[in-house]
Amino acid sequence: MRQTLLRIIACIAIASAAHGADLPVSFESRGERERYDTLLEELRCLVCQNQSLADSHADLAQDLRDEVYKMVVAGKDNRIIIDFMVARYGDFVRYKPPLKSSTWLLWFGPMVLLMLTAAIIYVTTHKRTRVSRPLSNDERARIQTLIDDDDDVD
Repeated sequence: MRQTLLRIIACIAIASAAHGADLPVSFESRGERERYDTLLEELRCLVCQNQSLADSHADLAQDLRDEVYKMVVAGKDNRIIIDFMVARYGDFVRYKPPLKSSTWLLWFGPMVLLMLTAAIIYVTTHKRTRVSRPLSNDERARIQTLIDDDDDVD
């Protein structure tokens, strides 16, 4: 019974790995293959967001790889392929989006967040280390009275 269960689990694992594997592609020339690989490295997976299409195993990434493959085999230029992807998915699909008003957040957002965090840390730490005003003579006398009264109790 236990071995049967292990065999079933192994079969499921192998089947799921085979299902998630990328579909093989073939090209007529080495140049097409290199263009395809270059494009997959330049385009970002929209599901994973931190992986290129070449690195991602998401279903959407496979669909995008298929689309790039069809366009490369059809002889379309790299610029046309990238423009198509940008038109369909926006500038975020590119690892290096162009600098324009709609991509300012992509380019400068991390720096703004870093500076904002540094400013918050600076303000909160300096509030705690601020020197308070000196005590007045009346306050010193009051404190001394409290200390003397405490000494008398002991």
